[in-house]
Parts: sequence; structure tokens; C-alpha cells
Amino acid sequence: MIIPSVFWLVPIASVVALGMAFFFFRQMMGEDEGTPRMREIALYVRKGAMAYLWQQYKVVGIVFIVLCALFAFMAYGLNVQNRWVPFAFLTGGFFSGLAGFFGMKTATYASARTANAARQSLNNGLKVAFRSGAVMGLTVVGLGLLDIAIWFIVLNRFDPDGLISITTTMLTFGMGASTQALFARVGGGIYTKAADVGADIVGKVEADIPEDDPRNPATIADNVGDNVGDVAGMGADLYESYCGSVLSTAALGAAAFATVGGDIQLKAVIAPMLIAAVGVFLSLIGIFLVRTKEGATMRDLLKSLSLGTNVSAVLIAVATFAILYLLGIENWLWLSCSVITGLVAGVIIGQATEYYTSHSYKPTQKISEAGLTGSATVIIKGIGTGMISTCIPVITIGVAIILSFGFANGFDLSMSSQSLANGLYGIGIAAVGMLSTLGITLATDAYGPIADNAGGNAEMSELGEEVRHRTDALDALGNTTAATGKGFAIGSAALTALALLASYIEEIKIAMSRAGVMMENVKGEVISASQATIPDFMNYFQVNLMNPKVLVGAFIGGMAAFLFCGLTMEAVGRAAQKMVEEVRRQFREIAGILEGKATPDYGSCVEISTRAAQHEMIFPSLLAIAIPIIVGLVLGVAGVLGLLVGGLTCGFTLAVFMANAGGAWDNAKKMVEEGNFGGKGSFAHKATIVGDTVGDPFKDTSGPSLNILIKLMSMVSIVMAGLTVLFI
Repeated sequence: MIIPSVFWLVPIASVVALGMAFFFFRQMMGEDEGTPRMREIALYVRKGAMAYLWQQYKVVGIVFIVLCALFAFMAYGLNVQNRWVPFAFLTGGFFSGLAGFFGMKTATYASARTANAARQSLNNGLKVAFRSGAVMGLTVVGLGLLDIAIWFIVLNRFDPDGLISITTTMLTFGMGASTQALFARVGGGIYTKAADVGADIVGKVEADIPEDDPRNPATIADNVGDNVGDVAGMGADLYESYCGSVLSTAALGAAAFATVGGDIQLKAVIAPMLIAAVGVFLSLIGIFLVRTKEGATMRDLLKSLSLGTNVSAVLIAVATFAILYLLGIENWLWLSCSVITGLVAGVIIGQATEYYTSHSYKPTQKISEAGLTGSATVIIKGIGTGMISTCIPVITIGVAIILSFGFANGFDLSMSSQSLANGLYGIGIAAVGMLSTLGITLATDAYGPIADNAGGNAEMSELGEEVRHRTDALDALGNTTAATGKGFAIGSAALTALALLASYIEEIKIAMSRAGVMMENVKGEVISASQATIPDFMNYFQVNLMNPKVLVGAFIGGMAAFLFCGLTMEAVGRAAQKMVEEVRRQFREIAGILEGKATPDYGSCVEISTRAAQHEMIFPSLLAIAIPIIVGLVLGVAGVLGLLVGGLTCGFTLAVFMANAGGAWDNAKKMVEEGNFGGKGSFAHKATIVGDTVGDPFKDTSGPSLNILIKLMSMVSIVMAGLTVLFI
């Protein structure tokens, strides 16, 4: 099949994104890193972060070798899988890890430079931190589009089975990316929160010393953790979200327009790739718009970031109409409306998250006020706020699903085979719309941990109250943007996971055709699986709510979300206990630490976090891979579809709750530290520190890992479809 010339915009956009990422990196490296003490602290953090990351890659590498061998056996031994699958899986994991690596490398160089820039002005500090975050955003979209473009070109040349086979095979590298991302998120989250909880409990609550105080032995580990969890983990996370949305939509396009075939089917496949490619250029425009003024309030800072993200969103909305029109897709106007639906849903979820997590608004202010009556009321208020905060995102996603589905199929209520296929394609392309400006939205997310580390560097380097005030303002903004970014990622995961459900059906059909399985359609006629429509498929496997296999699968999917969160929360708790014991030991046994006359043993705390993360991340991550395989073998296709629906609904709601509750607790503490309700060292301050400590694993370990979990279970189900078919 001849690839249309417009497709080459995709690899061009990837090169532009990577080129601009390198430009911003060099620009950041040209900034002064500050005093010798600032350089020394940055070096400690940089070495610790890189040492951890290499250890993590060794563990993940072993898992990838085992899984790759399994896929090779399925492809070459059992012949139930496309023979390109093992290679696609490896590249997905490699590029996902690479995105996290480059982002973390940038962040560890940027923190001291951000703190030093804040010595001059708030705007300089914001600009250095944000454009360093943009390196992560542009690297993720650049590598994602590069991986997609390479595989599309290769498979188009060597895979003779057509676009449906090509696009479903490409989904395999989405599984590689998801697997790497889950290990990165879970491992990094355990590392950072073990250090953070230990530092807060002993340092701020028991010893009554400030955050990031150099006398605290866990401080360096805490700063290292910000990078391995919130930068490397987040980069790998959003890389797989971005690729997953594009790939699932491409697969749905191949299926929806299969009866038409030819150029129309091909254009439906490359449409999501082109929207993502144009989003790169429009994200760059938004990045250059972000700036602020000295003495800016939290609302001013939020507005400066919102300007960049909103301008990019409006421009991609306009560009989508042009892209789909020029491609000549028949229902281009209504498909464009599906993309707009995704964009608007992303904005609404982001604004709702900001409302519930920023201390500029009442929900977080009320949590701060609850600190006047103790830590218990802070916890109660935070949990309640997190639960209430799920309403707007859930309703928004529900409306987005209905509208994007309806726009794409002309609100055809017949639910015919073609109507379903078109509607599902609309849902997929809505997810692409939500993530099309990831270059800038991820920049606002990656900015957070850079600003946090800059504040730590300023405190440990004793730069003065004015500089610390500026870095605190940047850090508080980072907490809100990080929470907004998590809500955005979770929302896109919901749409992508729903699109992957349809991709799973297509993969089962391919596996059945390869195995020569015949089936009955809704009319009772015996047909080959390749001829089956979606209604035929659902009828054949009895996918309905009266089938106990579907219900049991849904229960297991919901349970999987809670089980996964429970395991990761307990992992953080066990690691934090060891950290608390070590910090207490040093305060007790090393004379002169609290007086500033002796240097703490930072290395032992770094070692505790590293060992805990490496050990504790394995079981929850492998469980996420094993559950869909076991359900597929025991309950079959109907059970897997139930599993994916249950995991999606429970996982999405639980993820929003945990991310928002954690973000609100964090900013409630920040509000008290700004002088409200007694200020630093007060009773309310210590109560909100407890809330923040509980919220740390909520928002940085368990919550953000859930959006990977729900997509990874879908990806594993798709890749293992051939094995499931063997037991039909």
C-alpha cells in the first residue's frame, strides 16, 4: 500500500519536537547553577537519581526478556500471534524508558538553575523551570511519534495482511510502553514517598525543623525521589498514554472503514497520527507564551500557565477541522466535533482538579482550617473532598463518551455494526484530541518536581527568605499543575481504555481467523471470524450482563484496582517505616546533627529507598500483567471484557479520588506555611503535615499508577488474545 505524502508530517513533527527539546535543554544548561553549595547539592541528587534509574532498568530488563521470550514462543511456536510482536514490544519499552531517562536527566540539572534564577526574579525562575519541563513534554511526543512512524512504515512494507493486522500489531509496542511505565511509576513512587514520609514525620513533626533542612538525613533521598517518581515515572506514564491513544484510534479506524477499504481506510488510520503531529507545533506556540511578573499571586501564576495550554488547545481544535477535511474523510465535520469533545473534556477535568486541589479555592482552604482541630479532622476532610471531587470528572467523561460516539456515527440509534464501529472510532479520536497538545500539558506537569527540587536546593543552600518565598510560590503552583496533569492523564486513560476494548475484539477476530475458527452470526449463519461484525461477536460470546462470566470478570476488574492500590500503599508504608527508624537513629546516635555541627549520613537513606523500591515494585506490577492472562484462560473472552470494564470504571474513579485528595492535602499544608491558621510550627501546621504525609502515596504512588493499570490490562488482553482463543 502506498503511504500518502501527508503522512510524512508525522516523522517531521517528531524530529522538530526532539530538536526543540534539545534546544531548551541547551538553553537550560547555559544558565548559572549558582553557588558551590548549590552545585554540590544538585550533584548529590543527580548521582542518586541516575544510580536508582540504572538499577530499575536492570530489574525491568529481566521482566522484558521473559515476556519477549513468551511472545516469541506464541508467534513462532504456537503461531497464534503476528511475528513482529516481540520486536514491537521491546521498542515500546525502550522508548518509554528513554523518555523518562531524558526527562529526569534534564530535571536533575534544572533544579539548582531554577533556584539560582529565582534569586533574580520570579519570572526567571518560572521560565527556567517551565522550559526544562518542556524538554520532557517534547521528548515524550517526539519519541512517541518517531516510534509510531517507524513501525507504520516497516509494517506497511513487510506485513501482507492489511491495515487491521498492522494497527493491532502496533498496539503491542503500546504494551511494552505500559509495562515499562508501570514499573517506573510504582518503583519511583515507592522510592520518593518512602523518603518524603520519613523526612516529614521525623524532621518536621518530631524534630520541628523546616522542610528540606540539610540537618534531615532523608532530605537528599526525598529530592532524588522527586526525580525518579515524578519525572522519570511520569514521563514513561504519559508516553504510553500518548502512544496508546493514537494506536488504539488507528486500529479502530482500520476496523471502522474496513468495508470501504482503499484510501479512505488508510486516511482514517493516519488521521490520529496527523492530529498528534500538528499538536507538536501548536504546543510550541503555547510554551513560548508562558511568562509572569514579579510578585505574582497563585492565581496569576495559574493564569500564565493556562494561557499557554488554552491557546494550544484552541489552535488544535481549529486545525483538526482542516486536517480531517483535507484528508477527505466523509464525516470529517462530525469527527472533528468528537476531537473537540475530547479537548473540552480535558479542560473541564483540569479546571475541576485545580478547584479541588489549589489553595486558592474553598475545598483546600477548608482542609487547612480543619488543621485547627487536629490531624484526624484534616484526614476526614481530605478524604471527603477527594471523594466529592470524582463527580465532575466522571460526569465529564460520561458526557464525552456519549457525544464523541454520537458525533462520529451521526447519532445513529440503530446500533448497527457500522454505527458501532464509527462511534468507537469517535471515542478513540476524542482521546487523541485530549492528548494532542501533550507537549505543553506535560511541560506544566514536569515543571512541578523541578520547582520542588529548586525549593529544596534553596533551603539547603540557605539562599535567604526572599528566594525561598519565590521558590515556595513556584512549588505551590507545581503541586496544582501536577494534580491537574494527573487528572488529565487519568481522563485520557479512560477514553483510551474504552477504545482498547474495541481493539481487543478486533484482535480476537484476527486470532480466531488465524486458527480457522468458524462461528454463528446473529442470524444463525455459520461464518468465518473475519466476516463477523461487532454484534455477531458479542452474540457469539454472550457478552451481556446476564452472563455470570461477564459479571465475575467485572468484579475482578474492580477488585484489581483496589488490590493494586492496597499493595502499593503498604509498600510505601513498609519502606517509610525503615526510613523513619533510620532518621531517628541518626538524630539519636550522631552527635551535633540538630545543631548543624555534624553532617548526616545521606547515603544510608538513599540506599533504603533504593532497595525498598526495587523489591516492592515487582509483585504489584507483575500482578497487573498476570490477572488478564488468568481471567482469559479461565473465563474466556466474555470474562476478559467484564474485567476490562470493571477495571476501567473502578480504576478511573479511584484514581481521581486519590490524586485529588493527595493534592488537596499537600496544598492545605502549603497554605498554612504561608502564614495562615498559625503558620509554620503551629498546631495546625503539624496537623496538615500529617495530612500531606498520608496524601503522598495517594497522589504520587497509587493514584497515578492506576491509569497505567487500566490500560496495561487492556494491552495485555490484546497481546494475549491468541492464547485465549486456543481455549475457546
